[in-house]
Formats: sequence, structure tokens, C-alpha cells
Amino acid sequence: MTDRVVITGMGTVNPLGLTVDESWEQALRGESGVGPITLFDSSDLEVHIAAEVKGFDPTRYIDVKETRRRDRFQLLAVPAVQQALAQSGFAITPENAGRVGVMIASAVGGMSTIEAASRTIFEVGPRRVSPFVIPMMMANGAAGMSSMDIGAMGPSLSVASACASSNDAIGIGWLMLRAGMVDAAIVGGAEATLLHMAIAAFDRTGALSRRNEDYQSTPAPFDKNRDGLVMGEGAAALVLEREGGARARGATILAEVAGYGASADAFHITAPRDDGGGGALAIRQALQSAGVTPEQVDYINAHGTGTLLNDLSETRAIKAAFGERAYDVPISSTKSMTGHMMGATAALEAIFCVQAIRQGVLPPTAHLNTPDPECDLDFIPLRARRKPVRLALSNAFGFGGHNSVLAFRAYSD
Repeated sequence: MTDRVVITGMGTVNPLGLTVDESWEQALRGESGVGPITLFDSSDLEVHIAAEVKGFDPTRYIDVKETRRRDRFQLLAVPAVQQALAQSGFAITPENAGRVGVMIASAVGGMSTIEAASRTIFEVGPRRVSPFVIPMMMANGAAGMSSMDIGAMGPSLSVASACASSNDAIGIGWLMLRAGMVDAAIVGGAEATLLHMAIAAFDRTGALSRRNEDYQSTPAPFDKNRDGLVMGEGAAALVLEREGGARARGATILAEVAGYGASADAFHITAPRDDGGGGALAIRQALQSAGVTPEQVDYINAHGTGTLLNDLSETRAIKAAFGERAYDVPISSTKSMTGHMMGATAALEAIFCVQAIRQGVLPPTAHLNTPDPECDLDFIPLRARRKPVRLALSNAFGFGGHNSVLAFRAYSD
């Protein structure tokens, strides 16, 4: 019988806080991490708001000299991984290092390094480009650096499936553990795209909220008056282990990764399928691999970006996968508070699912004041809700038509 895959540690830095507990408390209060951009001068842009990680000092986690050799997305990954390993109590030794994998996703990679190097080339010349640019810009940099930081010698990789990236990283870790390739895996995502170039480019797609003065009311997923997503940054990591190994060493098991589904819309490079067919397929796969039915799902953490196309498509996907049961399942979008951390968001939402299971409380969808009539499911508006949770789903849908869904289950031996 295949060993079950369990979660023994979690860590994060994100717009709501610098630890899991702080972030969770803010989410339950419906607090927003959105505010005016401070990381660069946005005065020539139409968008002046983002969800920044506040109070982040990388020198608290690694040597000052090393901070200059890593892109911001790589730096954000450091405390997330450290916290997750510390909570798990899992010790990496020369004897087990080859059985420990690292899957830290990033949809974009070191964009700040690319932007800075491009500026150097055009303003000063190519001979002034740093030799550290390549390792700093690589999308696999957070995974590679994390492997070196902790001494893990098992499979190390980064997944790039847009906003589904870190769900896929967790899913791949789950598959590797079930296949017996590794005994433990540090999985998650890191992203830092709050940059002049990135916000200008995303805004040109029409996806971004422009509520610069009224930023405390945005993003507003599933709300009739939504006006787009808010870009965010951050990192989140989880320690996955084979159940037998975790129990043998007396670890505290937080929850079980019960299922994983992934699909492609095969439709459009940025727009989701109107009927939500691709998302529905991934949901069904996750349920099937977990061996459960829609009736057993107690909570869904929605992708919920706050764009019209995503909100409508995701609502239809849930209805297609759940049928009439869709109207009875509580759903919320925590991106309404964290902003959209691109390739890192799904890992944080996985953590929120685990917290919901452990504490029996569901985070709200902030800013949901006037529900869109076409988004007529139970999207937990404004206030957290007490409810026992045994099984939770987490949806992640990305540009390129990538759909990834994870199922998390309360652990019982």
C-alpha cells in the first residue's frame, strides 16, 4: 500500500505577515496587505498599489554578503523554508540528504535582476553587468539556493506553470513521495515581481485594479464592482513526509495531502475557458485521486483573483465539478487580502487550507460587498466563519491555461 503523504511543517513571508500565525490571524480578521507602492517610484504608472511584504529584512536569516548575491524572490524563500523545517523538526543529515527533495516554484524568477541588468547594459555598458546575474535571475534559483542552504541532495527543481506553479510544486512533491523517490520534500513557491516593468506590463493586459486612492476596497473577487487583481509578492513552504517516517520520528502531523489534479484549458494564452471546463477537470482529478466525492468537501480556497474572466470561469468550474452540491460548499478567496503573489500564492493558500482544517474556521473573502449575480455560490463574504473542516480543496489557475488543484485532509491514524 502506498504510504500517505503528510505535512509536518509550514513557513511563509507574505503581505499579511512574516510567519504563518501572524498571516493567519490577519486573514481571519479580513485585513488587507494592499497599500501604496514603496519598493519603487510608480508615479509614471496608472497603478500605484500593490501587496508588498512589509518589514522584511533578509539579514535576519542569512549573511549580509549573501543577500547581495540573491534576487529578492530567492531571499523571500529563505525564511519560509527555515520556518517550515523548524516546525517540522526534520533534521537533514549526510545519511538522509539524498532522500530529501526541494521543489520551490516561481512563475517568473529573478525579474528584478533582469530589470536591473538591462538598465546597466543600456546606461553603463555590458562590461558592468554583474557575474551574479545568471544565478540571480534563474527561475530555479530559489529551489537551488534552498537545497544548498539546507543540504538537501534529492531532486531539486522549480515549476513554472504561471499562477498554478506552487500548487504543481506541492503536487510533484506528493507524487515523488508516493512513488518512493524521496522520504521528505520541501515544497512551495517564491515570487517578487513588484517592479516597474512587471506592473506596467500586467496593467497593459487590463488585469490590474486601479483603485489607487480606495486601495482598502480592492481586490474584490466575485464582487459585481471588482476592477481587477492586485499584484503581490512573498514565499511559502511546506515540509512533506511519508507518513511512516513522520510517525517513526514522533513528528506532529498537521494534515495530509490527499489528492492532486492538473489540466490544461487548451484555449487561450491568458483567458480561461468560458465554461470552466479545464478547472472542472482538475477538480475532478483531485477528488478522484483523494478517493472522495464532492459531498465530502468542507471548504474550497478559490483562485479568486478579482478579474471578471477568472471569477466567472472559476464559478462555472466549481458548478461543473460539484453539480448542485456547489451551492452548499463554503468558498473564499484569500487573494482578496494577500493580493496575487503569482507563482507563490498557491503555496500560501495551501497553508491556509491546513489552518482551516486544524482550527475549524474559514477565512473570508474581503471586499465582497455586492456579489456578482453570476457568481452565486457561498463565497464567505467579509467575515470568517466557524465550521469543522475535514477536507479542503485549493484551486490555482494560471495564464497559459494551467489548472492545478490540491486536496488536503485532516490527519487521523
